[in-house]
Amino acid sequence: MSDTESAAGGSGDVEAELSRDMGLWGITFIGIGAMIGAGVFALTGFAAGLAGPALLLAFLLNGVIASFTAMSYAELGSAFPRSGGAYNWVSEAIPRPWGFFTGWTNWFAQAVACALYAVTFGSFFVEFLIILGPLHHDFALFGFVTKPILDKALAALIVGFFAYINYRGAEETGQIGIIVTTIKVLILGLFVVFGALATVKDPNWTTKFLGRQGFFANGVTGVLAAMGFTYVAFEGYDIIVQSGEEVIDPGTNIPKAIFYSIIVVIPIYVFVAFAAIGGIDITQSLLSTVGVSGAPADWTTWELLGELGELGIIQAAGQFVPYGLPLLLIAGLTATMSALNATLYASSRIAFSMSRDKLLPDPLSRIHDETRAPYYSIFVSGGIIGLMAVTLPIESVAASSSVMFLLLFSMVNVAVIAMRKNRPDLERPFEVPFMPVIPILGIFFQLLLAPFLLTSLGLSPGVGPQSEGFVALVTMLVWFALGVGVYYSYAQGRELERMESETPTVVTEHAAQEREYQIVVPVSNPENVEQFMRTAVDLAQENDGEILVMSVVTVPQQTPIEEGRKFANEKREVIDEAMAFAEDQDVPVSGTIRIGHDVSTAILNTLEQERSDAVLMGWRGRSRRRDAVLGSNVDAVVTSAPCDVFVEKLGTKADGDVDSILLPAAGGPHAELAATAARAIAHSEDAPVTLLRVVAPGEDEPPEELLDDVRAALGDVPVEVKTVTGDDVTDAIVEVANDHDLTLLGATREGLLQQLVFGAIPEEVGRRAESTVIMAKKNLDITSRLWRLLHWE
Repeated sequence: MSDTESAAGGSGDVEAELSRDMGLWGITFIGIGAMIGAGVFALTGFAAGLAGPALLLAFLLNGVIASFTAMSYAELGSAFPRSGGAYNWVSEAIPRPWGFFTGWTNWFAQAVACALYAVTFGSFFVEFLIILGPLHHDFALFGFVTKPILDKALAALIVGFFAYINYRGAEETGQIGIIVTTIKVLILGLFVVFGALATVKDPNWTTKFLGRQGFFANGVTGVLAAMGFTYVAFEGYDIIVQSGEEVIDPGTNIPKAIFYSIIVVIPIYVFVAFAAIGGIDITQSLLSTVGVSGAPADWTTWELLGELGELGIIQAAGQFVPYGLPLLLIAGLTATMSALNATLYASSRIAFSMSRDKLLPDPLSRIHDETRAPYYSIFVSGGIIGLMAVTLPIESVAASSSVMFLLLFSMVNVAVIAMRKNRPDLERPFEVPFMPVIPILGIFFQLLLAPFLLTSLGLSPGVGPQSEGFVALVTMLVWFALGVGVYYSYAQGRELERMESETPTVVTEHAAQEREYQIVVPVSNPENVEQFMRTAVDLAQENDGEILVMSVVTVPQQTPIEEGRKFANEKREVIDEAMAFAEDQDVPVSGTIRIGHDVSTAILNTLEQERSDAVLMGWRGRSRRRDAVLGSNVDAVVTSAPCDVFVEKLGTKADGDVDSILLPAAGGPHAELAATAARAIAHSEDAPVTLLRVVAPGEDEPPEELLDDVRAALGDVPVEVKTVTGDDVTDAIVEVANDHDLTLLGATREGLLQQLVFGAIPEEVGRRAESTVIMAKKNLDITSRLWRLLHWE
């Protein structure tokens, strides 16, 4: 283990890090062990009943869809090789508090899945004892220990055992994973070989395999239902990235482990489905086992497997594999153990990472001096898992983990797209090809599968065999409600403390007056301070608000934050000049100097901590780098700011006076925000506003009603409506803008999948217009509104 000393505030705090001692094969087998877990035993039978022979296609398509998201995991996991996986990526890519809720969701999904594996292990172990002879189906040890009680007791014991294995360290965890996964794959290999032989020895095997209804026995709906039901079986790559902080050469080994595990797993699932459906014989004994009547000739093999459920492939193995029942039960036991081992490992690493980021209590990030394992997070996660395994109807509750994994994987695909924009300079050992097509396909198909998963599990209100989908929805709502309470009552305050330690305040000049509206103005160049402050003053006066002027002292990543204090005085002059301008206009103003490794992070942290309403950024009118739209710092703030954003590019003829304002007409909240800014400046400068409409040749002018919202936002400002004809909207706006002192435009695109920051038209106008241009983007994030609603002091 290597402990690194935190530089925050020079406090000598120690940040816990994990030892890198896991190789490629260790994490690959952890992933394979998680994918070929209890799912292949417990779900194959049920899924066959849903899809029929097309189960082979369902498994294959699931593998393809999983590969889309696996590429996102490979890119982000190799670029951010840290414990926490999706939690860390979403925290980096998307404004808070999405990172917390992603981690909260992932922690729960892994824990519930782990509890399911534990209960399945207990059931299989007791069944194994019954086959060997020491027990019978109606046993009652000591007069009260029945099968359900023994199942639960064994579940608790196996959770405790693997908690201890994880406590011993990642290297031991990886070695156990290799052993049990190898045993499981070898036994499944025997199942496939003997099942295939049993299938093809029948001259009419195709008729037996396809049954009466053919390959698509239950249609496309049945295939989609089976895909949703079994998709969770491919979630092992989420567990692989949880080990990123303990992997040797993570940039290379994490992508390899992800793709190796998928390449191994897809054919195993397809071949197991083929062997089970084709190899099993329909007998009166098996029909009696599932409690149905009728002649064997009236049944198909896939229907019988559906009725057998979790015992489907085990009963099939009992027919065509020598010693099939005990062998497959051994494989099932090793499958549940390897999956339990991997998911307990992943669950504890999520809790560890969230604790290290101050979102969960500090003890969860403590590392044992000898084993170098996060022992508190391991035993707390193990305790939660054991409690659920023993007390809850886990088969029903576990359905929610499947839906949560689908939501989690979709968030990761969103994060990889956002990260390409927010962090274009990030070193990426592996890159997703055909961006953003691949992650968008992952999002689409995973969200498509979710409703089929819920309906296949049953949406009838209540608790029972036809209500797992309903229970899943209720469970998710309860867990998310609990997460909201934890975040806003506990985690949020600690998160703000961490942000202060990351970008500490060195100097604060004057105290803010706690007005309801605050606009933040980052400044660095003394030559442009006055013009930017004019705009900020106008906005503050119009909203009866205050101004926070800030400047950032940056230090290299390898340099402790504390070292930046010696350079703070260099920023005092520009801060004092900006504040003096606002004070002359009788606007409440305060100033702060922050230290950080990155300018945009310091600005975003300040906006979060101050709960600011708006930020005004300056723009040169061009980007120094090809991979940035407006500039890397501006791009990051515009994309992730939890407030309204204004970006101002000073015109070549700017002298501070504004005698005429141009406002291109457009609908939507961003255009309305631009109109409110135009109103503020017009009131201050006593300037009229020209409302511009551009129509293509031959088109009718848009109806006046489309301008009503903009007119309402302008209030009592004198407005002239001007219509021009042009083939190119940008050319037309630029031509008219050059006749005005100021042009304001609202963003034309919104959302994480946007290709540009504000949209093509505003950005191109900003680049080409000779006059000053202000682009406006309204904050539409519902979480920030909820935050302000819940916050009180």
